[in-house]
Amino acid sequence: MTNLTPKNWHADHAATLTRGQRAADIMRNGMGSWPFVLGFVAFMALWAFVNTIGPTWDRYPFILLNLFLSMLAGLQGAILLIAAKRQDALAAALSQHDYDTNVAAKKDIEILLEINRKQLVIIQELQQILKKEKV
Repeated sequence: MTNLTPKNWHADHAATLTRGQRAADIMRNGMGSWPFVLGFVAFMALWAFVNTIGPTWDRYPFILLNLFLSMLAGLQGAILLIAAKRQDALAAALSQHDYDTNVAAKKDIEILLEINRKQLVIIQELQQILKKEKV
């Protein structure tokens, strides 16, 4: 029979990640959150407020802000693609792990079924012996 101690596949997988893969996961999780969205809206509102009142460095129509937003959009697209590729690789590896686990479980079940068959034969033999002794 196989080892009955469960293996923490996720911990093993996390240990093999490169620094870039970890960074992509952190950025994906950060950019795909409400705190990021709310912080981004607050930043844009603050930028517009500060640059509308008093001396400004980026007058309306906020060309510098548009430049930063365009650069951010380009980076976000690349980061999200990297994270999506990582998620695909993770799903494929997890699927393979599930398959391997299922194959091992099937082997264990077959072994247990064989043991049950042998036990059934022994029980039937014991019943035969008991019947002979009663007669």
